Amino acid sequence: MAIISEVEEQPAVGKASTPAMVVEKEIAETVVEKEAADNGKTTDNAAKEEEKKTALAPNKGNGLDMEKYSWGQSLQEVTINIPVPPGTKSRSILCEIKKNHLKVGLKGQPTIIDGDFFKPVKVEDCFWSLEDQKSVSLLLTKQDRMDWWKYLVKGDPVIDTQKVEPESSRLSDLDLETRSTVEKMMFDQRQKSLGLPTSDEIQKEELLKQFMSQHPEMNFSNAKMG
Repeated sequence: MAIISEVEEQPAVGKASTPAMVVEKEIAETVVEKEAADNGKTTDNAAKEEEKKTALAPNKGNGLDMEKYSWGQSLQEVTINIPVPPGTKSRSILCEIKKNHLKVGLKGQPTIIDGDFFKPVKVEDCFWSLEDQKSVSLLLTKQDRMDWWKYLVKGDPVIDTQKVEPESSRLSDLDLETRSTVEKMMFDQRQKSLGLPTSDEIQKEELLKQFMSQHPEMNFSNAKMG
């Protein structure tokens, strides 16, 4: 007769993690994340480089002069000017401003603008007016007031936002926190266009360098600095 003995399974005894092991694990995870980010960045850079080749220089208003209208922008607002036949009455104008879409034209004629915005607008803070019965002016308030638009509506030519020139007076009027955010955003935009690390990435690399200098006994051979 076979005798089957039951052996009580002993719980596995795990090796306690030391602070150094925890740090090494975090660094290894950071390296993996950075490599994945670098791979994605390479693809993004290629797409941005292709877009930059076809992007147009912005006009003096940081927008673009189109065949039937012109537009400009600040970080907070977008302005549009549309010439219309002299003597045009306001009742003849069709203007529909939605969060993500704009439609402007003269009744009974093909629309002049009809497309989705680059970014959403705050409809309650958008206005239009007829100037001297010969042009329609629109003032649009951006919902995201920390970003430059690359185009007005989909289908329009893309502008090179790296060549946008913000008014220094407008920048100085901002409160310290907002101004710092805007300056950081502009710096990051320039860095990305050049394929260089952003301010956050630079800070992480500096922290890693500092930790490495403080712990020479640890192995950082797999830690890539960029």
